[in-house]
Amino acid sequence: MDIDRRFRFVASLSCLHLGLILGVASGGSFPADPKLSPEIRVGIDAGDLRGSDHRMLQAAVDYVAGLGGGTVRIEPGRYQMRNALCLRSNVRVVGEPGKSILVACNGFRTRLSADGDANERQITVEDPSGLQLGDGVAIQDRRSGGGFAVTTATLTARVDANTFRLSKPLYFDYLVSNQAAAQLVFPVVGGWNIQNAALEGLTIEGNRAHSESLDGCRGGGIYLFECDSVAIRNCVVREYKGDGISFQVSHHVTIEDCLAERNGGLGLHPGSGSQYPILRRNRSIGNDQDGLFVCWRVQHGVFEQNELCGNKRNGISIGHKDTDNRFTKNIIASNGEAGILFRDESEAMGAHRNVFEDNHLLNNGKTSKGEAAFASIVIRGSHNNLIFRRNTIGHSNPVPGPGFLVSTVARDLTSEQNQFTNVSREVATAEK
Repeated sequence: MDIDRRFRFVASLSCLHLGLILGVASGGSFPADPKLSPEIRVGIDAGDLRGSDHRMLQAAVDYVAGLGGGTVRIEPGRYQMRNALCLRSNVRVVGEPGKSILVACNGFRTRLSADGDANERQITVEDPSGLQLGDGVAIQDRRSGGGFAVTTATLTARVDANTFRLSKPLYFDYLVSNQAAAQLVFPVVGGWNIQNAALEGLTIEGNRAHSESLDGCRGGGIYLFECDSVAIRNCVVREYKGDGISFQVSHHVTIEDCLAERNGGLGLHPGSGSQYPILRRNRSIGNDQDGLFVCWRVQHGVFEQNELCGNKRNGISIGHKDTDNRFTKNIIASNGEAGILFRDESEAMGAHRNVFEDNHLLNNGKTSKGEAAFASIVIRGSHNNLIFRRNTIGHSNPVPGPGFLVSTVARDLTSEQNQFTNVSREVATAEK
């Protein structure tokens, strides 16, 4: 199929896509009237509750949740975390920007000395010296690798010197023969199976240099799993040894005015079937992987006015069944690989009907010598009915790379009113 056939104007279709997205992308706001809801302050030296670690913060959140909801205000200070601050339904957690700081503790890792069996609620470790009751831990082995195969839980009791009870059953068998291990590692703030909650004005320091690693399926500096209508606003996550902000199987999540920088994984990671996300005015900068990784089955999302710059992989990565999303007025610059990457998928699993308008893609994919290593936009596999309109695409100086590198099996693509700057050609074709 020639380039002109694959890039053609589909005006009525593009308007339909945009209307559908605008009509259904909503939610993620905190509904309670603060004048009518309980409010409690927690601080190190001041407040209704006083303490300097995750236990006091959690006590405040749980207390307000027990009243049916309200607001927890975290006073300025540095709070030491050995487990996640667990968000609760109908509770709004508010810090003072730049001053309410949650700091992850040093990590710890020990091998299991007995197999951890699926659905067992305890682990036996070789070295318990770095573990305490109440710690957040992750258990895995070499075979489980990572992702959703990792079990995350809290140490709730001590059976003997080397054996701890867990708050949750083990998801799989973790075998000593496969180098099963427990790690002291956790999301610094997390929400599991909650709704109508908000997090605002907190700074997360991930202590990356001294931490264990936890990938975005089970963790992040801020992490949500199976949640609905949660808003995260004006928060900072830096130096977490994993993703900055990750949410999985969660719907109507709003992330606004946040900063994810210098994290060891992805900057922003909506994933695993999350529907109707809104990511607006965020900055994802200098992370080790992609600035924005749109994971599997993320649909009907709005991504606008974000800054995705200086990340070591792609500015935006999108792929498996990620359909009907809108990307508008984002700055995608100086990333190590492509500005936008469509991952290689078959047509049944393609990222169809996505709209990209008024974005700026500049200086992405340069080698150490300043040459273009990737096209600004790379479309691998069979992704159909994509619309690119009024985007600025290219480089500050002339480079040999194209604007688009397009798979021969992608079809019905629209390129309209885009401005190409210092590229060798607007469109090149690749086999896949």
